[in-house]
Amino acid sequence: MNNPTWLLNRRHALRAMGSFIALPMLECMVPLRAAEKAIASIPKRSVFIYLANGVHSLNYQILTSGKDYQFSRSLKPLEKHREVITPISGLHHPGSLSHHHNCIDVFLTGGKLGPSDRNTISVDQKMAEITAQHTRYPSMEVALTQGSLAWTADGVQLPALRRCSEIFASLFEEPKGGKNAQRRALRRKGSVLDANLAEVRRLEQRMGKEDKGRMEQYLTSVREAEIRTRRADAWLDTPLPTISDADRKRTNRDIAATMAGDYFRTVYDLMVLAFQTDVTRVATFSLGGEGDAFSIPEIGITESRHQLSHHGGDAGYIEKLTKYDTFAIEQFSYFLTRLTETKDLNGKPLLGSTMALFGSGMCYGHSHGNANLPLVLAGGSDLGLKHGSHLDFNKEAKDFKGYALGPDGALTTGHYQLCSRPANTDAHMSNLLLLMAQRMGVESDRFADSNKVITLG
Repeated sequence: MNNPTWLLNRRHALRAMGSFIALPMLECMVPLRAAEKAIASIPKRSVFIYLANGVHSLNYQILTSGKDYQFSRSLKPLEKHREVITPISGLHHPGSLSHHHNCIDVFLTGGKLGPSDRNTISVDQKMAEITAQHTRYPSMEVALTQGSLAWTADGVQLPALRRCSEIFASLFEEPKGGKNAQRRALRRKGSVLDANLAEVRRLEQRMGKEDKGRMEQYLTSVREAEIRTRRADAWLDTPLPTISDADRKRTNRDIAATMAGDYFRTVYDLMVLAFQTDVTRVATFSLGGEGDAFSIPEIGITESRHQLSHHGGDAGYIEKLTKYDTFAIEQFSYFLTRLTETKDLNGKPLLGSTMALFGSGMCYGHSHGNANLPLVLAGGSDLGLKHGSHLDFNKEAKDFKGYALGPDGALTTGHYQLCSRPANTDAHMSNLLLLMAQRMGVESDRFADSNKVITLG
């Protein structure tokens, strides 16, 4: 009974022709006497997603705090996740207020970067110090540009994967012979699943009904990710088109066939697979740097996000920036849906053991305002996080007189001042990062310039 014939090793992987498939956690990997302990020790996971150049604050800001808040236009895609998310207003990184070009660099470090300053360790890497002993990779870094959100204790920025094919290879190809050799091998055999399918079917004969269902769902996800990976990278190679001023005013121009959404959703799917197979428990994803140029052809945006953020009050640019904001949040909503649909060994959604922070190190891109950061924290209910409210630190400031509203109850441009100068100088974003670090098992009462731990709920 201590070694039943149906028991699989937790690290069991299927290997064939230079590829492998790491299996998700299954009931047949847990000895009978250890089942309760294994389920109680479900891995803790965190992912951080960065949106460059802030947002269009007037269409993003939520005005009501507490549980009865109304979603803003840009955040509407997250309304179905109300019970598992906390929109947060009023936080800032004091060290970045006078160095706006470093917003992305200090987003997860809380460091103060002047001309001669070295960055400090990012919170994801503090978490990785705890989780790395259990996983193949200490952390996963994905970014549309070369640099990631992750920084080591020595102030060195970690490199990032960019193409979905690279991410897929890191998950499902044997780390031998170099990536080019691995890619050639995959092209020859066509599919990692095809190469391993015979062993998969043999294993299924040893599984119970619940494990078979979980395995089938997982293999379907792998297959879909593999197919979408082949086309998702094309968006990265699509140059920004040259559009005349006259054509920019048109709303019926042809839209390119290559879709940015395919890329974003594929990255999110691959992250879900990485968590599901316990390849890593910490991940970061940067949707581009402050000066990068990526268009969104499927929603008619040919301008870069940086260009749109410097809208100067132009109504057309403001509308496009809001559409871009909403698009990015829609993809994040997709990620939360996938984490909800995917089950841990305890039968609960993967989102329960995963904290996901979406946001930017800048609020109002036009004037580089980096107070009142746009942030949304999701998941982690199994780690003790309580959601369902809008957490507004602006309203905790003694001299806060309310949001700048017009006669119609909508925000006016006076709101931009709040995005440049914090209403609540004690509301440091590092307080939020400290909360997340502690829930991941980091034994510390301080991170960067934190001055207390945030309480949710």
